[in-house]
Amino acid sequence: MRNSTRSEVDPFIVMDVMEAARKAEEAGRRIIHMEVGQPSTGAPVAAQQALVRALENDALGYTVALGIPALRERIARMYGEWYNVDLDPGRVVVTSGSSGAFLLAFTALFDSGDRVGIGAPGYPSYRQILHALGLTPVDIETAAENRLQPVPSDLSGLDLAGLMVASPANPTGTMLNRDAMAALIGATQEVGAAFISDEIYHGIEYEAKAVTALELTNDAYVINSFSKYFSMTGWRVGWMVVPEDHVRVVERLAQNMFICAPHASQVAALAAMDCEEELQANLAVYARNRQLMLEGLPKAGFSKIAPPDGAFYVYADVSELTQDSRAFAAEILEKAGVAVTPGLDFDPVRGATTLRFSYARSTADIEEGLSRLRSFMENR
Repeated sequence: MRNSTRSEVDPFIVMDVMEAARKAEEAGRRIIHMEVGQPSTGAPVAAQQALVRALENDALGYTVALGIPALRERIARMYGEWYNVDLDPGRVVVTSGSSGAFLLAFTALFDSGDRVGIGAPGYPSYRQILHALGLTPVDIETAAENRLQPVPSDLSGLDLAGLMVASPANPTGTMLNRDAMAALIGATQEVGAAFISDEIYHGIEYEAKAVTALELTNDAYVINSFSKYFSMTGWRVGWMVVPEDHVRVVERLAQNMFICAPHASQVAALAAMDCEEELQANLAVYARNRQLMLEGLPKAGFSKIAPPDGAFYVYADVSELTQDSRAFAAEILEKAGVAVTPGLDFDPVRGATTLRFSYARSTADIEEGLSRLRSFMENR
């Protein structure tokens, strides 16, 4: 049976690294996980308790496609609390993780063949989802002097139907400040292109608050998730905020593509939004881990790193150490027992000379991982 050309997407290399690490652990080795962007903590305790109560009293069947009204209202209220943005809950769409939101956004906004700009380095699934939908991903090679974020001059001559940005970004952790975000929004509006802001790492910032596109415009798609700050990766629940006149378009798509986000996950997500003390404790761990990484990676020989303003990643230029980041990551896993992600996932052109280190795990793991990396580099 034939396969479609749209199905010819690249593998998500970090998942291959995870599998190699799993096999090593199965063989009895202790592996330090710096490859995956997954908090070591689970969902907040109150979120788990809310679900237990719901299971005792509710069949937890389908919800309406846009999500439980109480959750949509709570998400809208969060924008007032975090950003002083007065958001109509009617513009909030609860999704099956941010991945579900990407599918809905790309399908709602673009026609087959449309060109959509994405920063490189950037989250690899943008590129693969766009390709699978018959769209044309356009990698924008970002510059170190621009903090590995796109700037308006990068868009010149690209004939884009849309631009996807992420702040804080994966894999770099860099953020767009208010002026930089406004400049990109303005540049897309000038050419009639759609603007999509991936904000799934909001809440995980260290020295300045991340800027939401909603502070600057209502004419944008904003995507977020409960996976990162709210520590609910496996629950597969997220949300998007869309312009008022796009709500019904997205609703029709969601009804047919997903029916709804998982009811159980929505119940837990609603409770998680009021677990600030526990979530801030998680953030304190990331902040400590970040400081350890900023001190420890250069001591281990990884000194060319992007400034991680948010998220829980450090992106390192290892061009002086290797021209094959995939082989280098495999060597680190084999000899040091530390799983890291090759940059090829994030930048097909320049990623052969970069690595991403995640510091989302426990502080003890980060300390052990840095110690192993130092020993590995000293003896390489």
